[in-house]
Amino acid sequence: MGARDGEGERLHMCDTLVARPRATATGALLFAKNSDREANEAQYPLFVPAASHPKDATLRCTYIEIPQAAATHAVLLSRPFWMWGAEMGANEHGVVIGNEAVHAKIAPGAAPALIGMDLLRLGLERGASAAEAVDVITALLATHGQGGNCAHKGRFEYHNSFIVADAAGDAFVLETVGREWAVERVAAKRSISNSYTIGSGIDRASQGAAALAAAHGFLKEGDTFHFADAFANRKRSALASGHQRWCRTSALLNARAGGLTQADMMAFLRDHGAQAARSAGWRPDGILGGAVSAHATYGPVRRFGQTTASWVAELGEGHDGSKRAVHWLTATAAPDTGIFKPVFFGPGFEAAALPDFGPAPTDLFNAKTRWWRHERLHRAVLRNYPARLAAYREERDRLEASFVARVEAFLARGGGPEEAGALSRAIWREADRAEAHWLEQVLKVPENPAHRPSPFMTAHWRSLDRQARMA
Repeated sequence: MGARDGEGERLHMCDTLVARPRATATGALLFAKNSDREANEAQYPLFVPAASHPKDATLRCTYIEIPQAAATHAVLLSRPFWMWGAEMGANEHGVVIGNEAVHAKIAPGAAPALIGMDLLRLGLERGASAAEAVDVITALLATHGQGGNCAHKGRFEYHNSFIVADAAGDAFVLETVGREWAVERVAAKRSISNSYTIGSGIDRASQGAAALAAAHGFLKEGDTFHFADAFANRKRSALASGHQRWCRTSALLNARAGGLTQADMMAFLRDHGAQAARSAGWRPDGILGGAVSAHATYGPVRRFGQTTASWVAELGEGHDGSKRAVHWLTATAAPDTGIFKPVFFGPGFEAAALPDFGPAPTDLFNAKTRWWRHERLHRAVLRNYPARLAAYREERDRLEASFVARVEAFLARGGGPEEAGALSRAIWREADRAEAHWLEQVLKVPENPAHRPSPFMTAHWRSLDRQARMA
């Protein structure tokens, strides 16, 4: 995500993608996001049930208190452990949202307000459709503004963009600068990264957006209002490889000849860019480039660019009449080293039991948490990336494909919520057992000097391990 001027050392990266029903194989909407944050900033799935609230109740968000809504929807979130908000999530009505930091010529607010992750969660808790969630977010922006420190450590503020979609097949891109915003309705397929992407094809904008651009000299009288050209700080976006990754995710979406599948979205979230695709010995060390799946390493830009959670959702009614509300979560960092697991949540599956997500992690190692257990595997793989990942990748891919096949068979026969919950729980247990086995396999592969991380990357990860008290 992005940073205030003068704090380029804190450039987090994220990518969010969506495909509306006309562009998918099943006829249901597909959504995907990688959340990239600090490498020890654990993130976990959190379910919050629907609730009614008394009149005049207030709500404490990450930094500020705001009036609570009369009623809030049930939500499933991917939540960095220390904040109130979330990086991505869904609600019981089939609304999904992912956010990105974007870099503007106008500095983001430092004073405590709503942060982008708060806005995301509020949109899910209060919006029963994608359009309604967009209205919730923009109204909250107008009333409370956005700002405040978004970093786990240090200082880091930014503006936000969002993809907001729903089970009815609607999808929007919402980009903001301060309290101002623009909305573009998605035609078929779309992605966002850490750069402004809405041009002159604006479907709706705040009343003050063009005036703000003009006041700063970004829009001349008589010129067409191009949101990205007016506000984007191209240099800062380039530092975070925002435009490059947006081009990469756009190319991945558009290169698929047939309808997109959930497996395609999983593959996109594991992508390391064109250069990695051409090199069998590629390792995540040094320049990020167009990598969608990010690993933290040394340097001013990459120190905090670690994919800490990944999410793929399939929502709506399929061509075969099947009801789909399936969320595929890694619930771990580094999707290239992990496995996606299904959660049934949303329209048609309101009564489905959720898997056991386990205790919430923090930034300290705790083997009782799924996120930190996976870090033992992830960090071991980094010591000899090509060979150690190869030790279990094919087995992982076969197991994940079997999960998808079992879910597809269940949906095709119209299984009910009780069976959905049992299936999900069984698969999560299988995945946990498999990861424990893969760690054993990986540790049997010796480190190879040819594939060993650079001294700078090695020192960086050793420092992270010490900070997390990870033996």
